[in-house]
Amino acid sequence: MQALGRHLLLELFDCDAEAINSLEVVKTAMVEAARRAQATIVDVVFHEFNPFGISGVVVIAESHLAIHTWPEYRYAAVDVFSCGDVLQPQVAADYLVEQFGAARASGVELQRGIFLNAGMPMPHKPVAVA
Repeated sequence: MQALGRHLLLELFDCDAEAINSLEVVKTAMVEAARRAQATIVDVVFHEFNPFGISGVVVIAESHLAIHTWPEYRYAAVDVFSCGDVLQPQVAADYLVEQFGAARASGVELQRGIFLNAGMPMPHKPVAVA
């Protein structure tokens, strides 16, 4: 069974509140996480909320990395969505856990775009040889 993409949903608890409330720290960490995961960065957009919290996305050729932080709860939610087989979502996740000082992290990976018609061609995926 082939899927169009993989979607890692990452929960980061007990983070360094100052780190996840700093636009520069969050943006730099997300961009570096994308690089370390072998992503091709297309665009970077981040926003700092008042009085606190950061939302942002690193658009990559393979899809995206996104984050929203709640410094008041020392929590961050991160998505790493990847089409294709090159990107290494766990590498990005491990790096972000370290950079944000998360004492506890959990993640779940979903397969996205699984079609019932298994014969449908997926040009962006290599053809499996039987």
